[in-house]
Amino acid sequence: MADVGLRERKKQRTREAIVEAALRLFDERGFDQTTIADIAEAADIAPRTFFGYFPSKEDVVFADFPATLDSLSARLDARAENETAIDAIRAWITGLLEEVDVTEDRERCRKRVIGDSPALAAHNRALMGQVEELLAGHIARDLGDRADDIRPHMIASSVIGALTALDGKSGDDGGSPPTKEEALVMVDEALTFLQGGIDALRSR
Repeated sequence: MADVGLRERKKQRTREAIVEAALRLFDERGFDQTTIADIAEAADIAPRTFFGYFPSKEDVVFADFPATLDSLSARLDARAENETAIDAIRAWITGLLEEVDVTEDRERCRKRVIGDSPALAAHNRALMGQVEELLAGHIARDLGDRADDIRPHMIASSVIGALTALDGKSGDDGGSPPTKEEALVMVDEALTFLQGGIDALRSR
């Protein structure tokens, strides 16, 4: 068992080294100008080892996305019968903001790298599409709609728009990034507005 724990810790350290090296190089040289061989050299691994952790360069930038999506899915699946999808999302975001420091250098670097690369921006939109599909299914349940109806997707798209706007307030444009308290207020305002729209639709 001790050997298993040691191997897992070593794998986690290697994964973190790849992410750190990749983000630094992407920030310095640009995403398109950085090769997997460059990342492997900076992380002190063989290029083939890279693919044991990530299928592509894009996935390094969004290394936390699979776990984040799984976390949101689990929170929505576990909501109480009288808890709306919007309330569950609000609670999940509150917990996430407690764990993630949007002012951290690595997080701000990641946002810069995405903002500077059309390829990464497109990849980000594709990932947000996965989140939208997840949200739409749960919102449909609240509305009594089918998952492929237009109303749940309109509302889910609005949630994604609100979160994307918040994520864009990183402070890299010269301003200060929002504090966790300010971020929570912005999220709460957006989701309260959207919940009001859902309530209005349900009462029709």
